Amino acid sequence: MRVENLLSKESIELHGSASSKREAIEKMVDLMVKRGNITDKNTYLRGVFAREEESTTGIGEGIAIPHCKSDAVSAPGLAAMVLDHGVDYDALDGAPVDLIFLIAAPNSEDNVHLEVLSRLSMLLMDPNFSQSLKSAKTKEEFLTIIDNAEAAREAEDAAKSGAVAVGGYDVLAVTACPTGIAHTYMAAENLEKAGEKLGFKIKVETRGSGGAKNVLTDEEIKSAKGIIVAADTKVPVDRFDGKPVLQVKVADGINKSEALVKQAASGDAPVFRSTGSEAASGSASGGAGHQVYKHLMSGVSHMLPFVIGGGILVALAFLVDTLCGYGATAGGAFGSATPLSAFLKYVGGLSMGLMVPVLAGYIAYSIADRPGLAVGFTGGLLAANGNAALLGYIDKWTELGSNGGIFNSFIERFAFAGEGVNTVSGFLGGIVIGFLAGYVVLWLERITEKLPASLNGIRPTLIYPLCGIFIVGVLMCFIFNPLIGLINTALSAGLMSIYHSGMIWLLGLLLGAMMAIDMGGPINKAAYVFGTGMLSLAVEQPDVATAAYISMAAVMVGGMVPPVGIALACKVFPKKFTASERSSWVSNIVMGSSFITEGAIPFAAADPGHVIPATMAGAGVAGLLSAIFGCTLMAPHGGIFVFATVGKPVLYIVAWLIGSLVTMFLLGILKKDAE
Repeated sequence: MRVENLLSKESIELHGSASSKREAIEKMVDLMVKRGNITDKNTYLRGVFAREEESTTGIGEGIAIPHCKSDAVSAPGLAAMVLDHGVDYDALDGAPVDLIFLIAAPNSEDNVHLEVLSRLSMLLMDPNFSQSLKSAKTKEEFLTIIDNAEAAREAEDAAKSGAVAVGGYDVLAVTACPTGIAHTYMAAENLEKAGEKLGFKIKVETRGSGGAKNVLTDEEIKSAKGIIVAADTKVPVDRFDGKPVLQVKVADGINKSEALVKQAASGDAPVFRSTGSEAASGSASGGAGHQVYKHLMSGVSHMLPFVIGGGILVALAFLVDTLCGYGATAGGAFGSATPLSAFLKYVGGLSMGLMVPVLAGYIAYSIADRPGLAVGFTGGLLAANGNAALLGYIDKWTELGSNGGIFNSFIERFAFAGEGVNTVSGFLGGIVIGFLAGYVVLWLERITEKLPASLNGIRPTLIYPLCGIFIVGVLMCFIFNPLIGLINTALSAGLMSIYHSGMIWLLGLLLGAMMAIDMGGPINKAAYVFGTGMLSLAVEQPDVATAAYISMAAVMVGGMVPPVGIALACKVFPKKFTASERSSWVSNIVMGSSFITEGAIPFAAADPGHVIPATMAGAGVAGLLSAIFGCTLMAPHGGIFVFATVGKPVLYIVAWLIGSLVTMFLLGILKKDAE
């Protein structure tokens, strides 16, 4: 199917105008309706906007290609519009868009819209072609320009497929982007043009949504002088073992094509050595910051479902107990006072308990591929559980009368055993050990390269997990977790000193802020344990009950702010967040309202330098206001479900909302626009 066959005069507008991206898309849909292949305009329009929410279809150079595959499309079609004055379209290069193609495809298995989209992307890479379309005087001329360009492209492709490069190719390339649509083919087009211009024979394999095309053969790889992998997603690279390989971002394939072709043709590239894994990311040379962000997002994206699913189940457990009348009477058993709530809290708690191991495991996986999973998961489990079990074993040795020996004494000394010590390092510990686990596995791969070939089979199944798990176990149990225990002890002592000084406003500020720094980590836990300890103290010493209940109120309101503040920011400042982050705003409202601070963890893990200061400030303000207002709380958990036990509930809600708004505005100021 050719591009010009999908267009009709009715679906072309040569002198369009629009004041916004939304208006431009609505006008494009109106043109598509005139084409006669849309059965339900509103359904199709919603589909186009939903696709746009995933990532902008403004590909740069003044061009946008919105598209949608929908049941509301009866047959494939195209609409086109030239805007005389352009429109702000949130394009990748930030420039106004003045040429828009809209693609409509039926909801079938052939993915015809992706084929047309890739062909359009390649045609539009020619600036002369796009400029000719913008300058067309009539719709007939517009269609003729497309027809001629496609005919020339088909002839060129036929010539390429019929020709066999004598002596092989100088340069080979692979292009791929996460969506496998526009950038994949734009990079391929520019690399081919660069090779032609510089006089080098080049072949480019594209790995788009429709699968791998123009696949490189073993013979071609063997004879090539150099290879370019321009990709932002995983592609098979083991086949390039021993060849000079340039691994770059797909954007470099578009913008730096000539320099890449020259470098690859000269053989001036690192020699690639296979590690035995099936695939690797092509953007390995995208800079240290880019690599850290990519590995971190691998962990965050896999962790998110555990946080959302488990968190909402726990919230439902509190709701069930509230409906059953246990909101003010269950005390520490609130959330599991009935069989149904206990079941929900148990399942949801297990799911949420997996979030730190999954975070660490998939950070390690992104760095070291499958061998990193076991090591990362184990490190994450140790970060989530701390050294409590290890301290328990020490007590058992003592009960049995064992003198322990040198090794046991070493463990007892360096595990920082002590009553009330919390050695859980939480999601911050999970991030640290995830990266360490990945690089530990890479180090093990490197030092075992020279082992006999007969041992290659046991390297990923025995050597990497055995040595890697031992190393991260030592790091967590004897370095990171014990340090967390020392931090916990110091924080608890400091909070108690402030409490005894009578500065309840300062205590409220600190407790609120501490709840939002590491969301389940040592600082958060220190604040929460202090708050619940105050509830026990209030029973023993009634004269300090009011101050104790004020402390607990500051703790809970501080923990409720981060998810709600982030949810509000997703709606007010959508450009600051990715599509997947924005889609979780409802679940964050639910979790924040239920005092489940962990809903903010994926955001904090993805951008700790900007998110944590914003959540900490908002939660601190909420805790401060709650203390100043004299709000009290006699329940250790529950969020809005225990507001019946809150003293001065209206002012408490005011403190919560103000703190959430502070977080929202700070995120709008501090965070950069999402990639």
